[in-house]
Amino acid sequence: MSREDVYLHVRGESTFVDDLAAPAGQLFAAVLGSPVAHGTITRLDASGALQHSGVVRVLTAADIPGENQIGPILPDEPLLADGTVHHVGQPVAVVLAETLAAARRARRDIALEIDPLPPVLDARAAAARGQLLLPARTFALGDVDAAWSRCAQVVTGRADSGAQEHFYLETQGALAVPAENGTVVIHSSTQSPTGVQRQAARVLGVPMHAVEVDVRRLGGGFGGKEDQATPWAVICALGAALTGCAVRLVLDRRDDLVMTGKRHPYSSDFKLGLAEDGEFLAYEVVYYQNAGSAADLSPAILERSLFHATGSYAIANVRATALSCRTNLAPFTAFRGFGGPQAMFVLEAAIDAAARGMGVAARDLQRRNLLREGSVFPYGQTADECHAERCWNEADRAYDFAAIASAAAEHNRSHAGTKKGTAVMPVCFGISFTNPSLNQAGALVHVYADGSVGVATGAVEMGQGVNQKIRRIVAAALGVATARVRLDTTNTSRVANTSPTAASAGADLNGMATRLACLQIRGRLQQFAADRLGGAEPAQIGFADERVLLAGQSTPLDWPELIRSAQLARIDLSAHAHYATPRIAFDKTAEKGRPFAYHVYGTAITEVTLDCLRGTATIDAVRLVHDAGKSIDLATDRGQVEGALAQGLGWMLLEDVTWDEAGRLRQDTAGKYKVPDLGFVPPVLEVAFLEDADNPHAVLGSKGIGEPPLMYGIGAYFALRDALAAARGDLAADYTAPLTCERTLQLLAGRATGHATPNLEESPS
Repeated sequence: MSREDVYLHVRGESTFVDDLAAPAGQLFAAVLGSPVAHGTITRLDASGALQHSGVVRVLTAADIPGENQIGPILPDEPLLADGTVHHVGQPVAVVLAETLAAARRARRDIALEIDPLPPVLDARAAAARGQLLLPARTFALGDVDAAWSRCAQVVTGRADSGAQEHFYLETQGALAVPAENGTVVIHSSTQSPTGVQRQAARVLGVPMHAVEVDVRRLGGGFGGKEDQATPWAVICALGAALTGCAVRLVLDRRDDLVMTGKRHPYSSDFKLGLAEDGEFLAYEVVYYQNAGSAADLSPAILERSLFHATGSYAIANVRATALSCRTNLAPFTAFRGFGGPQAMFVLEAAIDAAARGMGVAARDLQRRNLLREGSVFPYGQTADECHAERCWNEADRAYDFAAIASAAAEHNRSHAGTKKGTAVMPVCFGISFTNPSLNQAGALVHVYADGSVGVATGAVEMGQGVNQKIRRIVAAALGVATARVRLDTTNTSRVANTSPTAASAGADLNGMATRLACLQIRGRLQQFAADRLGGAEPAQIGFADERVLLAGQSTPLDWPELIRSAQLARIDLSAHAHYATPRIAFDKTAEKGRPFAYHVYGTAITEVTLDCLRGTATIDAVRLVHDAGKSIDLATDRGQVEGALAQGLGWMLLEDVTWDEAGRLRQDTAGKYKVPDLGFVPPVLEVAFLEDADNPHAVLGSKGIGEPPLMYGIGAYFALRDALAAARGDLAADYTAPLTCERTLQLLAGRATGHATPNLEESPS
């Protein structure tokens, strides 16, 4: 995050939605969620709630003036349930009251009766019933069916990965304030201001220009506020429109846990064919994605799983099929990695199963099959400027994979109570929104008469440091100190039609738009300065260290004087610019194209120690080499790598999300959910960035940083399995994540924890 934000956070002065001053007459909202996972509403009577002192109104679906629909991809998600409920916690009614306590008390006296229907909670069960959001999609390369006969070994099996709670520090929240002429201003904790604007206008039945959305910062997002911040903001807007009063809604932690979606659980079947020398000849995979009760962003997330089906590996023959399955759980949603981690986990499970069956080290199979320059992905794009092998080789040279594995083996020979395991995890992740239309951004830059600079973009600061990067981009373009540059709030009236701050593209898109706007102003100033300096050529004018340069040499003219003079001379010191990522396109009919501007690469090695008596594991070390291009802000990028890794480790080993047979979330309070803390982070964490790896496809040679490092956490799962294999040679071929202490103990006891039964057999050829 920016230095400015750091100072505000440390002093407790940063403002979030719930810190905004209460407008006169403000009302508080409390949402009544469905107590059952599936059923028909037979009675909804708010008269009891209306008897409470301080209650102003109770909202139901019947009160919506526009369309009762907020689905961003498919129109299958009502704002408030109407007739049927589809998951526990689905909003049914909203109490508006003068105090939060009154709203919550009154919520309990809404009479809600539901005739329950059998819930479907499992993705495979939903698929068997034909409950798919959309028809299945398949990415294919080569001839998989013909390739099996050429395989010396074929491994088949199943892999299951679980959900993950975002657990942002700031829960979902919004404040809507009615303005003149039927307009409304929404302060929302959202990664997608335009998404909130669009859906609020839809529900209110007004044009988008009647809705202004403003975002200062988020207290964390991780994808959980890309789409799922929308209903709470729209509820506030609806309340404000119907009562004429400001409405505030901030979910408490329990409501946030129960009512919002999480990372998608996946259940997958795999089949991997290998040549005698370990080359991957064929790979077939079927993903069953648990989408929950509404589409949300599930189709896009499943698409990215298909894009990352082959991970960091070149495989000539591939068939990847994906099904998005509708169940009676809260709609699952975006989470850092956006479907990529789930796909990579499956292939790494197949590699692990093959390696153990063939009696070779998994890292040998991984290294043998890494992507190379010119490798073709199943979706038709060619790997160019491919750094997969380079990252692997530099990590091996720096950390020595063989020596680490040898030390672990030596420990295991001499220790019965503890066992060590190691694993290598290569990463390849595509950067761009897979919906091509989202790969655009706008920026508005003002240079004020005193030389200070104001910038407005569509990027939302949520702790990832996008404001700091944009500040540096402005400073580099104009030759001024970063202290002169201020980032405004993200506001739909300043920069319209914004894409969500997601897909690791926030700095790429908004940073490039900002740079283009700065270059417009710079060009005008070059012409003006050239005239001031005796008719020099504008191309000879430069700006650095707050001075005007002529042919690289300092002149008497500094930045403040230049701007004062330019403003008096009526030079336009403002600019708007738009950036659209070039060279990307995808044909969904052929399932071929170039969906990504570029790829990010990296390699991590993880070491763990297993306590064979307790079933507990300690992550001893993670050492990695990451391809960040030419970093705009190295400290920010290092923080992103470390934070993403921690989340990946938590998803793989710690964070277990479960529901009972009625579809009720078991981890419904903060005390029941375990997130990675400082003690969980490995004591040895070494992050090296690939040098001399400038990226020509993004701003200032940089690369997106937010999501790719999360996948390094997958290595911890297989390092722990390596330790388990050392503890007992007949380790069940079970690939169920997270590999919690409970599951670890079951495997130590010789019992499988899930459904996977991988099988390795020689090809019949």
